Amino acid sequence: MSGARSLGADYFEGIFAADADPWALATSEYERRKFDRTIKALDDRRYASGLEIGCAHGVLTQRLHPLCDQLLAIDISQTALALAQLRLGTQPVLEFAQMSFPVEAPQGLFDLCVMSEVAYYWDASDLARAALWLADHLVPGGRVVLVHYTGETDYPCTADEAVGALQRGTSGQFTLCLAERHESYRLDLWERR
Repeated sequence: MSGARSLGADYFEGIFAADADPWALATSEYERRKFDRTIKALDDRRYASGLEIGCAHGVLTQRLHPLCDQLLAIDISQTALALAQLRLGTQPVLEFAQMSFPVEAPQGLFDLCVMSEVAYYWDASDLARAALWLADHLVPGGRVVLVHYTGETDYPCTADEAVGALQRGTSGQFTLCLAERHESYRLDLWERR
């Protein structure tokens, strides 16, 4: 890990102020294929209570919420959340909240936690904090899916470093169900023991 600190709200507000879809989540073929694969890894069951960390402007959220009885979508950026709410409107199964996860984290128990393109924005202490939260807030049999770009970035850590730190931090409380490497990303699916 680079030793850089976790990226904060100002960083993401700046990104969304400059471009409503800064990573082309709504238009990129790469993102569509990645989201297709994420949903395929999860859609063999229904989830009572899901959490999406780093929902951005809600493109993946739109595909996740039909799998959940309740879905909480959080993001550090108020601008991103406003865009997500515009995209998805008001739905009884869907709630949005601004949180700087893992420093600010939801209470309660979840049977699904989605981290798509977020963990490498965190430094070592935040990765440790996130791992502890996962161990404490996923029900037995609950799933965590981690999807991260594996190319070069200037983030605090790489995809491999982030996933490795989370895995070590959960102290063997999750079983690895899937570990896939695709051309530009990795997808990991864990299940709480």
